Amino acid sequence: IGMFFYTKTRVPVLSEAELRERGVILLPRPRDIAPFELQNAAGGVFDKTNLEGRWSFVFFGFTHCPDVCPTALSVMGLAERAILEGGMNEDAPFQGILVSVDPERDDAATLTRYVAGFSPRFLGVRGEREVLAPFATQLNVAFAQVPDPSDPSAYQVDHTGNIVIINPRGHYHGFIRVPHKADTLEVTYRSLSASF
Repeated sequence: IGMFFYTKTRVPVLSEAELRERGVILLPRPRDIAPFELQNAAGGVFDKTNLEGRWSFVFFGFTHCPDVCPTALSVMGLAERAILEGGMNEDAPFQGILVSVDPERDDAATLTRYVAGFSPRFLGVRGEREVLAPFATQLNVAFAQVPDPSDPSAYQVDHTGNIVIINPRGHYHGFIRVPHKADTLEVTYRSLSASF
C-alpha cells in the first residue's frame, strides 16, 4: 500500500526532452557567470557566491509590474511550498530571486515588502543599471524603460519573461518560458536535482 501511495503521489523525474515539452530549455553546457556585484534588499552584497550550493530560479521584473511579474512570483511561491512540503529541499535548496529591472522605483524597502508577499524566503536583488545590464545580458535577459504616452512622468519596463535557472555551481543552466506553471517549476527542480 505504501509503494502504491508513493507512486501515485510523488512528482516524476522528467527527461530533458519531456522538460522541453513543458517550456523548459536546458543549455547543452551550463555557462559560467562572470563576476558581478548587486545588492540584496537588506543592503548587503549579492554576488556569485549567493548562487552557489542551491538551485536558483531567478526572475527579472519590477514591483510596479501589472501582470507578468506577480504571476511569475506567485508560481514560484506555489512551487517552493510544494517542494518544501515534499521534503526535498535539503541537498540543493530551492532559491527564488527577483532581480529588479526598475532600480529607480524599487528601493530596498519596497523590494523587501514585495518579495515577502510571495515567500518569506525569496530574495529581492537590485543594482544600478550599469551593473545590472551586464548581469542580465549574461542570462539572456533584456529590459528597457518604455514611456507612457499619456503621462510623460510615468513609464513601464519591458523585460524578458523567462525564469532563469542557475545550478548549485552558480552556472547559467537554462530557463523556463512563459506561461509559467507551478507544477512545471516543481518538476523542473526535482528532475534537475535528481540528475545533477
